[in-house]
Amino acid sequence: MSRKDGPCDNAAAENFFSCLKCECVHLRHFSARKHAMMDVFAYIEAFYNPVRPHSSIGWRSPDAFAASLSEHSIA
Repeated sequence: MSRKDGPCDNAAAENFFSCLKCECVHLRHFSARKHAMMDVFAYIEAFYNPVRPHSSIGWRSPDAFAASLSEHSIA
């Protein structure tokens, strides 16, 4: 288990939550917890996972990366 406030121990999680806060949570005022949960879910499933560029795959979106893999496997 990682130490409290040890960003080197869990850098991926720290980065994800930083992006989530900056790009989703801090931009809105939620009137109810349910609305916040729905927005966070939509951010993760509709933007962060498929569309947002990721450094681990050469700053491409996962959708673009998957498309390039399928193009190479077809050729």
